[in-house]
Order: sequence, then structure tokens, then C-alpha cells
Amino acid sequence: MAPSPKCQGKACPAPGPVPNGLIRLYSMRFCPFAQRARLVLTAKGVKPIDFIFHLHRHEIININLKDKPDWFLEKNPSGTVPVLETSSGQVIYESPITCEYLDEAYPEKKLLPSDPFERAQQRMLLDHYSKVIPYFYKISMGKKRGEDVSAAEVEFTEKVSQLNEYLAKKKTKYFGGDSITMIDYLIWPWFERAEMMGVKHCLANTPELRKWIECMFEDPVVKATMFKTEDHIVFFNTYMDGKPNYDHGL
Repeated sequence: MAPSPKCQGKACPAPGPVPNGLIRLYSMRFCPFAQRARLVLTAKGVKPIDFIFHLHRHEIININLKDKPDWFLEKNPSGTVPVLETSSGQVIYESPITCEYLDEAYPEKKLLPSDPFERAQQRMLLDHYSKVIPYFYKISMGKKRGEDVSAAEVEFTEKVSQLNEYLAKKKTKYFGGDSITMIDYLIWPWFERAEMMGVKHCLANTPELRKWIECMFEDPVVKATMFKTEDHIVFFNTYMDGKPNYDHGL
């Protein structure tokens, strides 16, 4: 995991304009939605700010999501991350939109397929997956509160079985083919957290999906942006206690 700045809260002054040649990412280190944008920046070769001789660079400002600065809410009134800001003051938010923007703004290594039907397939799969994501939270938070999550686990198991079927029918290593594409990075962050969220047992009968997870863990881009399960657990526990430690490990 690359070095990352401490989070900015309400009392922190607003950052200045984004310098020419940079793109700024407002993020939170443990947020899976923001991780999508970090994965895409890394995959696209948009280097951190300290690579001073590199053509394409980015800087990260981490936000305290429990004590958001007013200047951040002016950029994105919903208060969510990721948010991108360009040197001309353009602001882009919502994780799939930020990722698509990055793919078009830095076209050297495309992550979205050029074929319109394949692009549509990825968007349809993403729409399906957006209905899976809430189960990660329903199960993990329910367990932490001592609730019965068995019904949610049954539903979640059914939904991940559909993802497994998708891979089995496609007969490829990844969701978009035999190499990693945008859809893999958009799906990935929650599976990185599967052990922390207590859902690994729900993947027992999904051999193709488990192979995909193994392949993703070996991807250099994933390795560059991921946290260890122990760090995810520490953050999750502080989050559930109502005092999220956004700067854990710094």
C-alpha cells in the first residue's frame, strides 16, 4: 500500500487549486468505493505526486467522513468519496463515473472494452453487482451487533453463485475476458474484504469466483492498493464502535 496523507476534517483549511499536470482524488483509505478510483489510477499508470518527472500524476486528499470539511461538501454535496478534481476546477464524483472518466482522460491503456456490446455487458454486470454490495454490510454489521444474519447469508450465497455462473459461462479468468478490465476493478474491493466481513464461507460453492479472487490477489495493481485483512479488521471495529480510525497505520 502506497504512502497516504492523514485525513482532513472540518477544521482543516481548504486545499489550493489543483496544479497543472495533476489530477486530485478526494478519498478515504479504507473506503471500497474510493479504492475503485485508486485501482484505476494505478492501472492507468497515473503516478503519485512525488514522481516529479512523470507525465501523468495524481495527488490524494483523504477526507474524515465523520467530520467533513465544508469545502469538501461544496465540491460534492452528498459528502461521499471518491471525488476527482482537475486543474481546471472540474469535479467528478460517484465511483463508476470517476473510473470511466479516468479511462477516457488517460487513454493510453484502456480498461473499458472498445466493443459497444462488451461495454454494455460490463455495465449490466455492474448494475447486478450493485445489488450484491449491500449484503456485505448487512452480514458483517449484523454479526458485529449479534443479530441473526442467516437469511441474508442465504440471499448473498445465491447472488455470488450468479457471479460464479457468469464466469463459468464466459470460460475466462476474469469478468471481461482473459485479462483484467474495468469490471474486475469495480467488483474487487469488497472481495478483498471478504474475510474481514465474515462472508468467505458463502463462497464455498463458487469455484470459478474463488479462482478469480486468487488471480486478483496476484495482480500488481491490487497489491499496490490493498490493505491486509488485519488492518481492515482494525478499521472496521473502530467504525462499528462509532469512532472510525481513518488514519490507522499512519
